Amino acid sequence: MEIISFLFFIPIAIVWAIPVIAICVSSRTSGGEKVAWVLAMLFISWFAWIFYMLLAPLSDNRARS
Repeated sequence: MEIISFLFFIPIAIVWAIPVIAICVSSRTSGGEKVAWVLAMLFISWFAWIFYMLLAPLSDNRARS
């Protein structure tokens, strides 16, 4: 019975981790902003992933130059 529950858990964990990994390897944000998005993803879950796809980056680095 433990093996069945473990095999059920693995795909759920992978699906849950995909957005976190995608934010970590993304070039849309960097530094503290990336950490903030990952923390939001961990605590707010899929809503933060949707906001990330719509809003990131929060500040335009090209405007500073």
